[in-house]
Amino acid sequence: MEHWELAARESVRDLIAHYNLAGDRGWLDDMLTLFTPDATLTIDGTDHVGQDAIRAVFTKAKGPRPELIRHHVATLKIDVADADHASSRCYFQVLTMRGLDHWGRYSDRFVRRDARWLFSHRSVRVDGATPGGWAAMRGSASAGRHEQPGRHDVP
Repeated sequence: MEHWELAARESVRDLIAHYNLAGDRGWLDDMLTLFTPDATLTIDGTDHVGQDAIRAVFTKAKGPRPELIRHHVATLKIDVADADHASSRCYFQVLTMRGLDHWGRYSDRFVRRDARWLFSHRSVRVDGATPGGWAAMRGSASAGRHEQPGRHDVP
């Protein structure tokens, strides 16, 4: 593996961590800087194209925000296509003060622009949610709606 590929992998890993940290802290403006202006955020099959549409997803979310929210990422698989393009897949779990709230998969595509790695597309699939939890009350849990639940190789 060449140095540029290692640097790309670490930059992507840091980008994913930055996204989760910013989201957990409610730093929406910071989080939006991690996306290209024309990026797509797909949540359970619905596309939100462009930073304004992505902002709306987070500002128009139903229900109160939990007192504490922490996203945890696991089994991160990064594929570097070339010096300016990469993709990844991973699982996530979200904890609140009540414990495990919801879980699912991220499937991402990245581009390098002006020496920065950015999301060009992020797909979020919620595989399940704890009954009575924050995600379940917001109606964002889609457990059981997927043709191939739990598959890591499908968005």
